Amino acid sequence: MSDPKPTYDPQWKEKYKSLLASPAEAVRKIRPGQRIFVGTGCGEPLELVSALTKRAHDLSDTEIVHLLTFGEAPYAHKEMTQYFRINSFFIAENVRGVIQEGLGDYTPVFLSDIPRLFNSGRLPLDVALIQVTPPDENGICSLGVSVDIVKSAADNAALVIAQVNPRMPRTLGDTHIHVLDIDVLVPSDQPILEIPPTEIAEETQQIAEYVASLVDDGATLELGIGRIPHALLSFLSGKKDLGIHTEMITDDIIPLVEAGVITGARKTLDRGKIVASFCLGTKKVYDFVDNNPAFSFHPTEYVNDPFIISQQHKMTAINTALEIDLTGQVCADSIGSKFFSGVGGQVDFNRGASRARGGKAIIALPSTAKNGAVSRIVTQLTPGAGVVTTRADVHYVATEYGVVYLHGKSIQERALALITIAHPKFRPQLLKDAIEARYLSAELADKETKIVAGPKELRTTHLLPDGMQINFRPIQPTDEPNMRHLFYTLSQSTIYYRFMEHLKRIPRKQIQDFTYIDHRNDVAVVGTIPEAHGEDIIAVGRYYLDKKTNRAEVAFVVQDKWQGRGIGGFMLNHLIKIARRNGISGFTAEVLQTNRAMQAVVQKSNCRVRSKLIDNVYSYEMEFE
Repeated sequence: MSDPKPTYDPQWKEKYKSLLASPAEAVRKIRPGQRIFVGTGCGEPLELVSALTKRAHDLSDTEIVHLLTFGEAPYAHKEMTQYFRINSFFIAENVRGVIQEGLGDYTPVFLSDIPRLFNSGRLPLDVALIQVTPPDENGICSLGVSVDIVKSAADNAALVIAQVNPRMPRTLGDTHIHVLDIDVLVPSDQPILEIPPTEIAEETQQIAEYVASLVDDGATLELGIGRIPHALLSFLSGKKDLGIHTEMITDDIIPLVEAGVITGARKTLDRGKIVASFCLGTKKVYDFVDNNPAFSFHPTEYVNDPFIISQQHKMTAINTALEIDLTGQVCADSIGSKFFSGVGGQVDFNRGASRARGGKAIIALPSTAKNGAVSRIVTQLTPGAGVVTTRADVHYVATEYGVVYLHGKSIQERALALITIAHPKFRPQLLKDAIEARYLSAELADKETKIVAGPKELRTTHLLPDGMQINFRPIQPTDEPNMRHLFYTLSQSTIYYRFMEHLKRIPRKQIQDFTYIDHRNDVAVVGTIPEAHGEDIIAVGRYYLDKKTNRAEVAFVVQDKWQGRGIGGFMLNHLIKIARRNGISGFTAEVLQTNRAMQAVVQKSNCRVRSKLIDNVYSYEMEFE
């Protein structure tokens, strides 16, 4: 996608000769005690950073502020802390050590707020060290792969020193700075920092697959920092007209753009454009974004503005966490009292997406850490851990064991939901701790072995003739309220056909018996449709295995207004496939003589069917082919 012709003025060095300096000459303009901003990510001006560090002995009491840097940070070596004090808005590996030792600072702040700190003078900048493209014939430089807070820093710093590099991609959008707004130009011809793709673990792929199921056609995506959001991209090849409005893009975006999956055709704002504020990747993605009109890079104050984000129809934000407690509090920047990363844009996008029409705010995390030794889902956050996303802000949470929806749910509902997607070996202790904390009722103590998320093989979808999609998944403990709601929406005739008695109410224990199952001997699936609060259950099917005969009794019910549309037949055949995979030889069913609809469903199943009528009840035996 690169333009083969130079996108800059070949005579720029001659035109702006008076502004040119070597790295050493440029940093001589910096005085002790000043606050210096260093450019972000792969746009970090490494030659200027190196020259600055060599002057350390002359620059006592100097503060260095930055967002996220991936290059070497020689100023962060322990012996340099007597001269340089680091203040990072987001902690990368290159500065984590000195900050965790108390020799550097971390400022927790929403990414969208950082430009206001600069603009308002609450965090005045004396110097900005940045990297740009050479100027074009009109004197315009591009900030390239790192626009984010760099543009605001350059606008507000008293002294702007720019490493001018022809290898920097010229990105389009609000990325421009006039050469005369730069005080010192340092010619450079060095490769831009590259971040190669990392190997994706199996659990990460599973989380990404679950998250992909939440992404609708036409959705606009934000992909936060971390392996999970970017592993997600490989599971989106079947989607249509996706849009991108995100802080960061990587190499992983390229195949989806080339395949026509990412078009931005349904975006509310910046239609047809991929909007980002910085780029982390390899030369492949740098060449792809270079002078490419499909991309529109903007500073953080636009990209991370929750009001802008909320205007995107079906805005879907995917971010990660280090830990989450059973009430839904999300820690994303520290491990206990040790600061690890940063607040970043998680809250900006979480709030923006949750307010968007059809929007989804998703927090994704592996269920364990330290090679499975500790659970990331905990009863209470580790002492010292900070809350980045509050329990009132959390919506979807995903692990490799499934996805749950927490917003608007009670503490009991949240605790149950999160336990079902915790690692199985930690679920019993989490249940016990939740009961002791009074998050859950003591009557659930005997459900220890049945708080499970059903296997993903039970999931499927069914498209009705009118285009409506019904999602089928394993039943789970958190379905108790929706199951109760389903029962009270059923007509008396449907209730009678299903339970063979007239019921005005259904005991809570019976509902729990439906929802707390082991998914081995008892298997149950629910048919759901998406709603603003998550989903509604419109159908449920279940079989109960008789180990003596290796046959299972099957039963199901469909909400009245959805009957006659083939849902029952589809659900029965889905249960048959599950049972056959589990080595079950057939089903049995009891059907009232007057329930002709159910009889028709059974007769149309892919089974050898035998029946006998006893006291107005057909007893069916369905032998699998």
